[in-house]
Amino acid sequence: MLNELDARIVHALAEDARRTFADIGALVGLSAPAVKRRVDRLRADGAITGFTVRVDPAALGWETEGFIEIYCRHNTSPEAIRRGLERNPEVASASTVTGEADAIVQVFASDMRHFERVLERIAGEPFVERTKSVLVLSPLLRRYSSGSPT
Repeated sequence: MLNELDARIVHALAEDARRTFADIGALVGLSAPAVKRRVDRLRADGAITGFTVRVDPAALGWETEGFIEIYCRHNTSPEAIRRGLERNPEVASASTVTGEADAIVQVFASDMRHFERVLERIAGEPFVERTKSVLVLSPLLRRYSSGSPT
C-alpha cells in the first residue's frame, strides 16, 4: 500500500502523466529530484506499471458503448474468460463479478451493427451459456485517476 505522499504523486500522474517532476513537487511539497526518485521507486516496485494516453473512443470512430454480462457454463475459469475476450479489440475492460453474472465486459463499437457482431462473437464462445447487454446512452462520470484524491 502506498503512503500518503506516494499516493498524491500517483494521483497527480494519473491526472496528467506529462506533468513535470517540478510541477508534481510543487503540488506535494518535494523537490523535482525527490519526486523523480519516488516515481522511479514506484515503477521498480510495480506500483506504477506504465504511462499511457487516454483517447476518446468516439475520436477513433467508436461511438457505441455497451456492457455485456456473461453467464458461463459451469467450471469456467477466469483465465478461460480472459483468453476468450482478449481476441476482441472492441473489449475495453472485463472483470469477473459477484451476483448472477460471472463477468461483465465493456465494449466500444462503431455503431449498433458492429456492437451486435461483437456480442455475437462473445456469445459464441464455448464457455458462454448466455449474455445480457445494455447500451450506454450518456456517460455521466469517468474517472481514470488512481490514488488519494488529495
